[in-house]
Amino acid sequence: MSERFLTRFAWLSIAAAVVTIALKLAAWLITGSVGLLSDAAESLVNLLGGCLALAMLTIAARPADEDHAYGHGKAEYFSSGVEGGLILVAAAGITITAIGRLLHPRPLEEIGVGLAASAAASLINLIVALSLLRAGRRHNSITLEANARHLLTDVWTSAGVIAGVGLVALTDLLWLDPVVALLVAANIVRTGADIVRRSVLGLMDTALVAGDLEAVRGILRRYESEGVQFHALRTRQSGARKFVSVHVLVPGQWTVQRGHELLERIEADIRNALPGSTVFTHLESLEDPASWEDQTLERLG
Repeated sequence: MSERFLTRFAWLSIAAAVVTIALKLAAWLITGSVGLLSDAAESLVNLLGGCLALAMLTIAARPADEDHAYGHGKAEYFSSGVEGGLILVAAAGITITAIGRLLHPRPLEEIGVGLAASAAASLINLIVALSLLRAGRRHNSITLEANARHLLTDVWTSAGVIAGVGLVALTDLLWLDPVVALLVAANIVRTGADIVRRSVLGLMDTALVAGDLEAVRGILRRYESEGVQFHALRTRQSGARKFVSVHVLVPGQWTVQRGHELLERIEADIRNALPGSTVFTHLESLEDPASWEDQTLERLG
């Protein structure tokens, strides 16, 4: 499934963010709760993240060209990285506002109506987040997964804010509202830092996850019974696309045709095990000493 198809999920995220911002701002204006204001601020980040996700998924959907022979999949990492940065900026803003309210408490108003609006916004975010998370996992899109996890954080954040405002209503302890807002900011920092970390790992050509690597190694082990050996297995993730390269060592007396047919089978098996993957193989002779000098990224000889 191409990134062009995935842009519809980005539009869904944008629409949800617009609706939830309206609901949460209304809740803040009604109650005056800084906790609800912090919740609305995070939804604004959701909107910016959704717009960026749409732009990057559109770029990632472009086919490979002369200047980008491996495609444009890494554009997704820019989206998730910037979204993580926006989350951290929002956390800083929430912290400043909450500290100000902690030093200068203010009574809350119309708490019931405000909480109802915030709860409705949380329900919308939960439905959209689960949809994005399923799509992100199914199609290997870090952009959608990052967006989904941000929305899920927003849901838990809203739950905490609602609890804080509810406690204020029950206890009249006004300091509970900004304290909850500070806890919200801490949770947002954790999520933002994790998203940035994953984005950096993607841009650094980190290997495939353990499960995918084991799937590839399992396929290679099956072929070793045919007298074939392997080395120089390298993998990386680029957005939704996975790349696998491996050197295949066969007896020197094999014909070119036999070696070619073996490589075709190996590549097909890996692609079936890892949908959306590109596989590169290099055929070498078991008996040639030079075949054993290229196992590292920098060839020894």
